[in-house]
Amino acid sequence: MVAVNSTMLPLGTAAPDFRLPDTNGKAVATSDFKGNPLLVMFICNHCPYVKAVVGKIARDMTELREHGVGSIAISSNDPAAYPEDSFENMKAFARGHSFTFPYVYDETQEVARAFGAVCTPDFFGFGRSYRLAYRGRLDASGRSPDPMAKRELFDAMLSIARTGKAPEVQHPSVGCSIKWRG
Repeated sequence: MVAVNSTMLPLGTAAPDFRLPDTNGKAVATSDFKGNPLLVMFICNHCPYVKAVVGKIARDMTELREHGVGSIAISSNDPAAYPEDSFENMKAFARGHSFTFPYVYDETQEVARAFGAVCTPDFFGFGRSYRLAYRGRLDASGRSPDPMAKRELFDAMLSIARTGKAPEVQHPSVGCSIKWRG
């Protein structure tokens, strides 16, 4: 496994539109979140980076919802190469980690490409106008579940919700590369 840094998509970029099936049997679209800040994250089931922080992701997304921030997780990995990332396994993963946000499947990988996502986890924080405001990591813990790590993503999205502004200093995510179809 080789760690990959996320690409720092330019701040101010408009959120790409998408409509994808979620693990609860309904389609979720960008427009479902209109009027609220939105955090889009690319994750998967098998990645050790995601596994290390999935509890913090679930906690932070639940708390951010209380502040009017919408969130959605997208899996774009090729399940033919990584069966653990299949849609059926996504359902179990979401239940097992008590996700309170949609976990959707990007079967064609077009959404990941539109966002410029390259790794899991990879985070994109948009303000109310759906312009990219935060392009950073969850925290500095990497593959450690360190509960004391400063909550960079949470603090950034809370600031966006309250003031419309994100921190000036943003560190790229680090994780496993998205598993593209061959």
